[in-house]
Amino acid sequence: MNCKILIAAAALLATQSFAIIGIGAHYNPGFGTTLKAGEKGPVSDGISFSHEGADGMMQGFGFKLWVDLLPIIDIEGTFNVRFGSYDASLYVKNPVDQSETEIPLEIELGGTPFGMANPKFVTMNGDISITYPITTLPIIRPYIGGGLTIFANSFVLNHPFVASLIDDPTIAGMIQDAVASGADPALAQQQADKFQEAGEALKKRVQDQAMDEGVKTSIGGHALIGVRAKLPIIPIAAYFNTKFYFGGDYPEEIDPGIVTLELGLGFAI
Repeated sequence: MNCKILIAAAALLATQSFAIIGIGAHYNPGFGTTLKAGEKGPVSDGISFSHEGADGMMQGFGFKLWVDLLPIIDIEGTFNVRFGSYDASLYVKNPVDQSETEIPLEIELGGTPFGMANPKFVTMNGDISITYPITTLPIIRPYIGGGLTIFANSFVLNHPFVASLIDDPTIAGMIQDAVASGADPALAQQQADKFQEAGEALKKRVQDQAMDEGVKTSIGGHALIGVRAKLPIIPIAAYFNTKFYFGGDYPEEIDPGIVTLELGLGFAI
């Protein structure tokens, strides 16, 4: 009896354990992307702006659909989202004591799955990959491949963007009133209050405009090396990919990294 069980188990493992189709979700960190910091500079009389930089690993997540039905090659479709946060602030000058009041900025980026928060650089990509698998192993399936990538990147909240919003008639009028009130030293505190109101109005204008910016799309490609693992009968598969990206259009403050990982689990039938 034991001999029969061992023979059956060996035969089962020797059979093809991989599914025709699978769908999964994965952790998707990216490496090497840097965001250059912007120096603090005036955007109008009494109001300045700056943003911090960011570098290192971007956090991310994604989803994958794969098809193993075709002879010789397999096909993968992947959607990934990666993001990195940075700080940005307005600085309103107080003419009474020459100090500055910091107004931290939080924005919501249109076209991305994030709400109101510290500014983020968000990069999303859709990949269509053709892979060549090694099918001689019963449990694991190594493969190499590459394909087309469509990138969608958010904008960076920078000095030119904020400065361009000063032409809003309401904000411009508030700043002009604040500057005019400075002619009388007795009104210095009133001038400080008006600059503060203008700063808060500019903050709201930045938030509204950020929602309208959306994301910018571009086309590039990728190469990949990976492996999937699946036991026979059990409809669960694990996968690990390393991807190398090229091409794509990014904001001038961004130096994109090219390497990302995909570590996930899926349902395979």
